[in-house]
Amino acid sequence: MQMNDSQRIEAPRQKVWEALNDPDVLKASIPGCEELVKHSDTEMEAKVKLKVGPVKATFGGKVTLNDLDPPNGYTIEGEGSGGVAGFARGGAKIRLEEDGPDATILNYEVDAKVGGKLAQLGARLIDSTSKRLAGEFFAAFAEQVAPTEPAEHATEEINAEAPEQKKGWLGGLFGGKKADPAAEEPAA
Repeated sequence: MQMNDSQRIEAPRQKVWEALNDPDVLKASIPGCEELVKHSDTEMEAKVKLKVGPVKATFGGKVTLNDLDPPNGYTIEGEGSGGVAGFARGGAKIRLEEDGPDATILNYEVDAKVGGKLAQLGARLIDSTSKRLAGEFFAAFAEQVAPTEPAEHATEEINAEAPEQKKGWLGGLFGGKKADPAAEEPAA
């Protein structure tokens, strides 16, 4: 399986580089990651629980970082075993490019092989699951590196602009202001 893509992250390149080497950020970003231990600057060990189609397994594996070129990128190689579910082995080339002073383009090229029950699932399922997991990783990674403004804060600002209206979705559902019963009575 091969996959390549790029993601824009709203953070300077140095900050993205540091996050790519921070086990806490990576653990929070990797879907299903239960454990990530950094043994050295170039070696990590992970335990990840995944479901691929009907196959559900916990994978244990080792990851090695090669060709380190701070803060421009590196090559990551790894292999993991999920017992009877099978194995996965592969690598990725990660390249970081500045996109102005406050954003980074993260380019990646992945080449991976799977075996065992995973290989029996078929290339289409493996590819679609890999793309979904990559999307989940990058969404979580971007949130770790450059958190977005919480939606609650934005809602408070909107409601502060129109205090006479009912707040929240319930107010929108049932209309804005309450009618004044005295105003509806006919004049005598």
